[in-house]
Amino acid sequence: MKRGICYIVGAGEWNPVPLAAGDDDMVIAVDGGYEYLKGQRIDMAVGDFDSLSYVPEHPHLLRLPAEKDDTDMLAAIREGRKAGYQTFYIYGGRGGRLDHTLANIQCLAYLAKQGARGHLIGQREAVTVIREGSISFAADFPAGENRYISVFCYGERAEGVTLQGLKYPLRDAVLENTFPIGVSNEFVGKAASISVKKGMLLVVYPFPGAAQ
Repeated sequence: MKRGICYIVGAGEWNPVPLAAGDDDMVIAVDGGYEYLKGQRIDMAVGDFDSLSYVPEHPHLLRLPAEKDDTDMLAAIREGRKAGYQTFYIYGGRGGRLDHTLANIQCLAYLAKQGARGHLIGQREAVTVIREGSISFAADFPAGENRYISVFCYGERAEGVTLQGLKYPLRDAVLENTFPIGVSNEFVGKAASISVKKGMLLVVYPFPGAAQ
């Protein structure tokens, strides 16, 4: 598996900024995300291009039919997985239609089930899903207004949930999808971690930041 990052840019809400893609990384434009990346490096373009309104001329183009089972985003993620990537930063996958945002969150769960990690990055916060694993944050993680982190059960039940280094810690707890006890936790200037032994957790954390 490759150690780099697969950057995926969709057509949702995002303030286009230069991506910090290195030689070991991959950049995939998804449909209207192609416009966001104009003038930047694009390694592959994927989509049915209904939101772009034209088919880009690109040497590595995967044109999808309008009627299909995979969303354009999931198809792009599959291409990143085929290329060997374990870590995905997804931009332009939130805002607009709620169903599209929910579909992209399900893509995070798809990656978690494969032992990979995806981060769905918005204007001020990011979302990730962890499955029988952990995520950690550095002690100098942004504080002030950007101090909130929320943890939700993604699935019927998550067991062995431990939160360390946060204002409201938990140890070996059980979270269920009918009780949002994990909302609005806070960073307190310490290194923090979240782990789950069985099941999946959806984590909403400030971005930019230092999630690992």
